[in-house]
Amino acid sequence: MTINLLIIGGDGDLALRKLYPALYSLETGEHLSNVGSITAMARTDRSTQDLQTKIQEKLSEKLVLNSNAWSTFSEKLSYHTGDATSVDAMLSYKDNLNISSNDVLIVYLAVPPKVFGSIAKALGDAGLVNANTRIIVEKPLGEDKQSFLEIDKQLNSVFSEKQIYRIDHYLGKESIQNLLALRFSNLIFTKLWRAEYIDSVQITVAETVGVEKRAGFYDDIGALRDMVQNHLLQILCLVAMEPPAIANAEMIRAEKLKVLKSLKPISLENISKQTVRGQYDKGSIGNDIVQAYTDDLGHDSNTETFVAIKAEISNWRWATVPFYLRTGKRLKERYSEIDIFFKPLKHNIFANRGTKAEPNHLQISLQPDSQIMLRFMNKKPILGNEMKLQAVELNLSQTSDDAEIVYDAYARLLLDAINEDQTLFISAQEVEASWEWIDGIVKNWKLDETEVFPYQSGSMGPNQAHGMLARDGREWD
Repeated sequence: MTINLLIIGGDGDLALRKLYPALYSLETGEHLSNVGSITAMARTDRSTQDLQTKIQEKLSEKLVLNSNAWSTFSEKLSYHTGDATSVDAMLSYKDNLNISSNDVLIVYLAVPPKVFGSIAKALGDAGLVNANTRIIVEKPLGEDKQSFLEIDKQLNSVFSEKQIYRIDHYLGKESIQNLLALRFSNLIFTKLWRAEYIDSVQITVAETVGVEKRAGFYDDIGALRDMVQNHLLQILCLVAMEPPAIANAEMIRAEKLKVLKSLKPISLENISKQTVRGQYDKGSIGNDIVQAYTDDLGHDSNTETFVAIKAEISNWRWATVPFYLRTGKRLKERYSEIDIFFKPLKHNIFANRGTKAEPNHLQISLQPDSQIMLRFMNKKPILGNEMKLQAVELNLSQTSDDAEIVYDAYARLLLDAINEDQTLFISAQEVEASWEWIDGIVKNWKLDETEVFPYQSGSMGPNQAHGMLARDGREWD
C-alpha cells in the first residue's frame, strides 16, 4: 500500500519553513519508505524543478544535506499547478499520479480555513476520498464556536471524524511527551498531582516578534483567539487531565474534553479581575528598536497582543488551584513554559536556624529548549553543625546529544498521521468546548468594555498582569 501526500498551499511559508524540513528529517531517518509521492499544489505556475530547488535552498540554510537522503526525497517531490477548490484541478492531479483505490492519500491544508470546505468538496467530487483518505487541517479553526461548527460541518460532509486530523504543533513537542510520561509513569508525581499538594500552575507562551505579515488577520483575532484557544488550552488539558484508562487517542481525547468542560466560565463580575489585555507599544527587542502595534498595523486598534488569564477548573482534583495563562508578542524573551508550583511545607524543622525552605517547583520548557527541571531543597556542602539549605535543580530531561537526527513537532505529527495515530491531534468536541469558553470571555470583554493596557516592547507585558498575581500573593516566574 503506497502513501501519497498532497500539500495544498505547497509553495507557501508554512510548507517551506516547517513541512518540507519535517518530511526531510523523516526521510533521513528512513520513516518514509512507504511514501510514494509528495505533491505540492498551488495556483502559482511553476515547475517541479523550481519546487525542488526552492526546498533544497531552504533546507541548506540550516542543514548539511545528506546526498543519498536528498536524492531519495527529491524524487518523491512534484509540483501541480491548480486551484485546489476546483474539481478539474483535483481530477488532473488524480490522473497524473494514477492513484489506485488501495493507496492512501493524506491531504495537508496549509491554507486559510475559509477554503477548507471548498477543497474538501473538490476532493470528494473528484473521487479522491475513500476509506484510505486522511485530511490534516491547520489552525485557526474558526473565529468563534459558530464559525468552527460551520467549517467542521463542511469537512464532515466529505470526511468522517476519524479521517480529520486537526493539528496543533505544540502537542508534538518532546517536552509535552515527557510531561505525559512524567505524570502517568511515576508514582511520586501521580500521587502529588492534585490540589492538596499543588499551589498553582503557570503556562506562558512568549514571543519576541510582532504581527509581521499577519497584521490584517491578527487585528480581527487578537492574542486570546490566536493563541489561548488552541495552544494554551491544549497544554492546560494535558497538565490537568485525569489518567486515561489506556494511552490511546480515544481515551486521551476524552480526558482532555472533561477538562475543557470543567473550566469555570469567567463571569462579567470577574472579567476585569481574572483577565488582562495588553497591546505592545514602542520599545526595543535585543538591539533593535521596534514600533508600536498600531504603527505596524497602520491605524488605531483595540485588539490585544497580550493576554493574561486566571483560569479555574471545577473538579475534585483542581478546585482551589489557579491556572495562570499568559501569551503575548514583542515580549522580552521567546519561550514557552509550564511551571508547577507545589505548596510549602506545613512545618519547616530548619526554620529556627534561619533557613527558608522554598517550595518545590517543576518547570517544563517547550521552547526554545525542550527540558524538564525539578527544583528542590538540598544541604549546602559545608562542615560543622550548621544546617544551611539551598535550592538546586535536577534535570529530568533526556539528552539528545547522541541523536543523529533531530525531529521537530511537525515531524512527529506528520509521522503520526502517516501511521494513522490521532492521539496528538484534536477532536471536534475539544475545539467546540474551547471555543465555548473563549466566546464567554470575548462576550464579557465587550460588555465590560475591558481596557487594553499598553506595554513597552521588550517587557513581559503590562503591569496589570503582574498585579493580577500579586493580588493572590503570587508572581510570574
